Amino acid sequence: MKTVGHQTNLVRFRFRTFEYICDIYSELEVTGEVPYNQTIEDRVVGVLGVSARAEEGRDASRMRGWVGPTEELVGTERDKGHFMAHSIGGGLDVNVFSQDRRLNRGWSSQGKLYRQMETYCYEQPGTFCFSRPIYADGSSVPRWLEFGLLKSDQTLWVEVFDN
Repeated sequence: MKTVGHQTNLVRFRFRTFEYICDIYSELEVTGEVPYNQTIEDRVVGVLGVSARAEEGRDASRMRGWVGPTEELVGTERDKGHFMAHSIGGGLDVNVFSQDRRLNRGWSSQGKLYRQMETYCYEQPGTFCFSRPIYADGSSVPRWLEFGLLKSDQTLWVEVFDN
């Protein structure tokens, strides 16, 4: 089954304890391999690795500067979320995306569960975990987020969240 309606340009890189897999479609446009298409954005395809306590504090001024003021650019219902929480070793830049505010802040029932999973990873450094954004279009904003972790008893805990 084909899940992407365009040619992909998958790039992998490591940041701290996580590996990021991204589709850098714009590089194909720049090299002329595909025509320019303003409906297809570069985006993260998946992040996986092991949790680790953050080595430094959150760079709040840098987060505020990412694509400008949150409410103006993504609306009052959105946040600048992280595929991997800063508290478990996730960084900025490619790790940041437009996330449903109630999910990100733990305000909804799904958000409480999402936060519970992040807390598990934080409280048990070295936990294998992954985040897989699921897209409904060519944008960089996932429609759903699949988040999973391998618990200490070797059971896999996976949930899919609306975004």
